[in-house]
Amino acid sequence: MDLGKTIAVRYETVDEGSAGQRIDNYLVRRLKGVPKSHIYRILRSGELRVNGGRVSQTYRLQIGDQIRIPPLRLAEPGEAVPIPAGRPLPIVWEDDALLVVDKPAGLAVHGGSGVSYGVIEQLRRQRTDARFLELAHRLDRETSGLLIVAKKRSALTVLHDRMRRGAIGKRYLTLVQGRWLEPCRHLRQPLTKYLTEQGERRVRVDRDGKAAHSIVHLVRRWQHCSLLEVELRTGRTHQIRVHLTDAGFPLMGDAKYGDFALNKRLERQGLDRMFLHAWRLDFRHPLTDARIRLEAPLPEALEAFLAEVEQTQEREHG
Repeated sequence: MDLGKTIAVRYETVDEGSAGQRIDNYLVRRLKGVPKSHIYRILRSGELRVNGGRVSQTYRLQIGDQIRIPPLRLAEPGEAVPIPAGRPLPIVWEDDALLVVDKPAGLAVHGGSGVSYGVIEQLRRQRTDARFLELAHRLDRETSGLLIVAKKRSALTVLHDRMRRGAIGKRYLTLVQGRWLEPCRHLRQPLTKYLTEQGERRVRVDRDGKAAHSIVHLVRRWQHCSLLEVELRTGRTHQIRVHLTDAGFPLMGDAKYGDFALNKRLERQGLDRMFLHAWRLDFRHPLTDARIRLEAPLPEALEAFLAEVEQTQEREHG
């Protein structure tokens, strides 16, 4: 197939080797040369059909699913963005079934929706001998910290099941605006996704939304901000950000739900990212059932900002 040409409509049947994959990951691997923006467009528009119906990009394939892929244009010469090998991602844990990386802020977990590549594409580029690499869960692009990648489909299936049951402990550190007073508080507001007029994906509290549960622990507080640890019992999109903003404590540096005027001031003070870090994972190995507890300390930039907060408080109240 020549670049610049169009692939005719095609039909595929999901076999055992592809079952359990997200439809977007499946298409990215199957449709070499097709820009990711095209793949996500046919998913959003409903042009792609599974068993005759529309599916979202998060749909997980089942054995025997019938996929209809509409005509698609291949990338024009020079249009495709090469995936750089880049610096090796920090590996916190690895064996023959999975690996855990300490994702830096600003790097998406996968390409699509205007992003050329992410963690998973970079790992595949760096590890050309790996037969299987798939994300077990996701982190927002602006969030740093621990991210699990499966190296075997059997491990991925178990991890996904445990994620759905809330059997994988995930804890985050975040700095929020305001003085949080309670040692521990449960936030259970249901959440729903929606699109803004500009087509941006957002989330809001909605009594008819999906159940969501965050447990917030106070770590430290100052006059105008608080350091919190948030334990997730569910894994909804933007859950921590929306739950805390709804409670009146927006995350510092959050460009979507935060205090935008404050964020501008924070940039001048050295905080040029959202203060949210996935710092701890606690789970059973998907194949051996051995207990694994992993931690990733706060990035240097966030530690430096906390030190500045501490010094400012000492100057004001010393």
